[in-house]
Amino acid sequence: MRIGVLTGGGDCPGLNAAIRAVVRRADEKGWEVTGFLNGWAGLLGEGNPRPLTSADVSGILPLGGTMLGTSRTNPMKKQEHMDQVAANFGRHQIDALVAIGGDDTLSVAARLHDIGLKTVGVPKTMDNDLSETDACIGFNSAVEIVVDALDKLHTTASSHHRVMVVEVMGRDAGWVATVGGLAGGADYILIPEVDVAIETVCDSLRRRRLRGRDSSVVVVSEGAKLPDVEVAQSDATTDAFGHVRLDRRNVGEVAAREIEKRTGFETRVTVLGHLQRGGSPSSFDRVLATRTGAEAVEYIEKGMFGHMAALRGNDIKPVRLRDVVAKTRTVDLDLWRLASTFY
Repeated sequence: MRIGVLTGGGDCPGLNAAIRAVVRRADEKGWEVTGFLNGWAGLLGEGNPRPLTSADVSGILPLGGTMLGTSRTNPMKKQEHMDQVAANFGRHQIDALVAIGGDDTLSVAARLHDIGLKTVGVPKTMDNDLSETDACIGFNSAVEIVVDALDKLHTTASSHHRVMVVEVMGRDAGWVATVGGLAGGADYILIPEVDVAIETVCDSLRRRRLRGRDSSVVVVSEGAKLPDVEVAQSDATTDAFGHVRLDRRNVGEVAAREIEKRTGFETRVTVLGHLQRGGSPSSFDRVLATRTGAEAVEYIEKGMFGHMAALRGNDIKPVRLRDVVAKTRTVDLDLWRLASTFY
């Protein structure tokens, strides 16, 4: 048996831990593993493979990023690219493929399964917006980075009696903002799932001042909407899956400018950006990546193709790739409302 493995989409801590688990579990079974470099781009043309042995993955557990590289390549945009992917299964004698990624990466894996190729998935996205799983690789690590930043920003905000606006990642789902903001003591959280007028935020900050709290920290997801403020897209640039670049919205800067103008409170903005994708994975993500990566290999042995290894409670369970990519898992609004108790 020879299996393939790739990592696609945005990088995050925990990818190397998942690759390591796939290789080690396959090695236990006497199987060979071929890694494909740079996501689905590694299966275009004649392919860009590299053999992976247990020695190759030794020591990578705590490393951020991905030793295989990644990209946002979408072979579904052209039939000839899908044909090349299928041809490379045969060219490199791949019996089954483990795709580690988020909605975009796994949507390709689901399509390949539909046309008869053997694929399984491992959930990875720091946005935590994959349905059918309670958590994705990278999310916990990103939250820890946000919380560490908020802890630091609270002290500088307090020293200067300022409002600090912190922009975090989150295109369609505000999990990072909600959980990071709740754990980091944010004084308001803005997420894509709920449209909140900036004037509502300002009223909350004014009330804090009246209570003697002369500094505040506001967390805003990059995909948040502000219905009473124009947040313009700087251009129409999109990636291969049709997503616009949200970093160019500058929603954090827009929110900070409006808060200062409307309240008179000195306001600064911090954009955490790709810091949330870097560094070593948390212990939670190391264990989650190890469990889901190893389980994906078990699915191959059992012939359970077209499935993803999902965290359900404390168990790893198989869920259909088609169900995973059918919808976006948005924030539990009870959790978001809980944060308002502390505003």
